[in-house]
Amino acid sequence: MNKLLKRLAFVAAALMPLSGFAQEKINLSIATGGTGGVYYPLGGGMANVFSKSIPGMTANAEVTGGSVDNMRLIGTGKPYIALTQADALVDAYNGQGKFEGTKIPARALMMLYTNLMHAVTVEGTGINSISDLKGKRVSTGSPGSATEVFAFRVLEAAGIDPRKDIKSERLGASESVNAIKDKKIDAFFFVVGLPTSAVTDLASTPGTKIKFLDHSNLIGAMTKKHGNIYIADVIPKATYAGMDKDNQATAVANLLVANANMSDQTVYNIVKTIFDKRPDLIAVHKTAADITLERQKPDASPVPWHPGAIKYFKEKGLKF
Repeated sequence: MNKLLKRLAFVAAALMPLSGFAQEKINLSIATGGTGGVYYPLGGGMANVFSKSIPGMTANAEVTGGSVDNMRLIGTGKPYIALTQADALVDAYNGQGKFEGTKIPARALMMLYTNLMHAVTVEGTGINSISDLKGKRVSTGSPGSATEVFAFRVLEAAGIDPRKDIKSERLGASESVNAIKDKKIDAFFFVVGLPTSAVTDLASTPGTKIKFLDHSNLIGAMTKKHGNIYIADVIPKATYAGMDKDNQATAVANLLVANANMSDQTVYNIVKTIFDKRPDLIAVHKTAADITLERQKPDASPVPWHPGAIKYFKEKGLKF
């Protein structure tokens, strides 16, 4: 019997490196965003592959207000990972902006994809530029979202005080779309990957002609005040029905992050599984196709990398 037990233990030890996983029981929560964006379906896909593929892990995706709320959840030190924009991540790490006085010990797990700011209105509002939003009814995103942070910065770069110069609403993407359909607002902001279901819904509404407001010309003013976080990008006219031309937009990086206290093994397992199961995630949302090893570079994150992620990237030959 002792010989049999020893032999079984030897076989188990020999198989462990083949799987790449060390078993560690954990109930993981994934902080995502609203149901009308990319974070929630992508986070749901991650939860599914983690629960199926990582021994000892049960994962679930949580609906949240977005990046700001997500970083606060990371700050609790509980077993969370979060999808977040780089701007909210920087503020949280440095204890500034909406995190004034409280520094969040966040660590980067991977660079995900790029979020583009959608500045949306419809024909008939008389709005043709960001400057035209002055005095209008505008949704700047739900409380706790990075959309709100980003939208305020776009408006300020255009010389508009978002607290005084617009009639502000704080709605999520789906709520914003319903409000603009009902003529309760004139325009809304939403920062997200391409495409997003809420904007697709608006663009496909009979009798509605969608209009996107160019704002890449504001990058200079935004960079001067907030640093090199934002870049110019384009929403191609083929992205949504009814677009007459490409939209000259602004964009920001999305990252997957955890608290520094998460074990190296858990982070390694998470990162490994995302790359191993990438086709499954692409089937959930095509934005996952942008999650590539080529995007993982030391300077891709504005905060330190987690050692568990670095271990995986080094195994793949990346220089970290």
